[in-house]
Amino acid sequence: MEKKPKGTRTGFTTGACAAAAARAATLGLVQGQVPESVECLLPNGQQVIFSVTEGRVDGHCAHAVIIKDAGDDPDCTHGAHLTADVCLLAASPDEVVLKGGAGVGAITMPGLGLDVGGPAINPVPRRNIEENVRAVAASLLGQQGLEVTISVPGGEAMAKKTLNARLGIIGGISILGTTGIVRPYSTAAFRASVIQGIEVAAAQGQDTVVLTTGGRTEKFVMRELPQLATACFVQMGDFLRYALDTVVKEKIPHVIIGGMVGKLTKMAQGETITHAGRAEVDTALLADIAADLGVDEDTCNDIRNNETARYASERLEALGLSSAFHYALAQRVVATIAARYPRQFSLKVLVCDFDGNKIAEAEGNLV
Repeated sequence: MEKKPKGTRTGFTTGACAAAAARAATLGLVQGQVPESVECLLPNGQQVIFSVTEGRVDGHCAHAVIIKDAGDDPDCTHGAHLTADVCLLAASPDEVVLKGGAGVGAITMPGLGLDVGGPAINPVPRRNIEENVRAVAASLLGQQGLEVTISVPGGEAMAKKTLNARLGIIGGISILGTTGIVRPYSTAAFRASVIQGIEVAAAQGQDTVVLTTGGRTEKFVMRELPQLATACFVQMGDFLRYALDTVVKEKIPHVIIGGMVGKLTKMAQGETITHAGRAEVDTALLADIAADLGVDEDTCNDIRNNETARYASERLEALGLSSAFHYALAQRVVATIAARYPRQFSLKVLVCDFDGNKIAEAEGNLV
């Protein structure tokens, strides 16, 4: 087998590993023995086989462990032991109850799209864990339910290397991942692929590039812009500066950016590398936008004192000001980029929510 160049090997998210562990433990209950490997369905539709490091069945409960391999983008969770304990619930037929155990953070503040007091297991991994459990548990769920507890030994120490505490996630790591796959976004190889994607679009004679921060925003803009060739769409990840510098170098006249509130806030505040670890979200900027829209001082202070852009988005949505807020944010992005790249290209910013639905757009002529 041909070896992949260094810096390009993909890995798996904590969510994918948790789902695999949950499926393996459930199989242990069904079969009486936890398998040595398990096939897991990822959120992106791929079927992947994971090795099960540890497995046992003890009466009405089963235990399984998957070790996370982050590929060539290792972070503090690389090598983490994603652990699932699945137990029968005799009085709850067809129920799958998901809990967070030791090493999985607890949500203590709003703004993350998760219930305060609940475990830091994001919505896509939640659905994926349950989907994998149900895929192998039909013979059990007709008569009883299942309680699935995800834990991560050492997760509290790992979390100290993340922004979790600042975001109000206490006591452990988050279970994350929208596709199940970790791509090496922070590597030179990924930066090179961003540059190459824009160069390919230019070589094909395309006059527009559409820059997105990930898979969800790319799907969104592809739905919004079906008239554009596939080569126009480039996932830039966190590398806005490299992408726009290449646009200028290749003399591409039109740029469209697709994004959600968090990354767009980073762009509006002038960050050209938008990785979560590089700089905090400037919630004061979001509070200023809210104030400009006539929002009361107490709410603006709440937004300013929170750590996430999502919190601001949710507060403004509750006030019926979602479209106006996201439009104003998109305008800030246009103004910030125009100041950095004057007279270089026209710019449009498309904003979607966390489900990939369009909220707003703004544009400006930078040429």
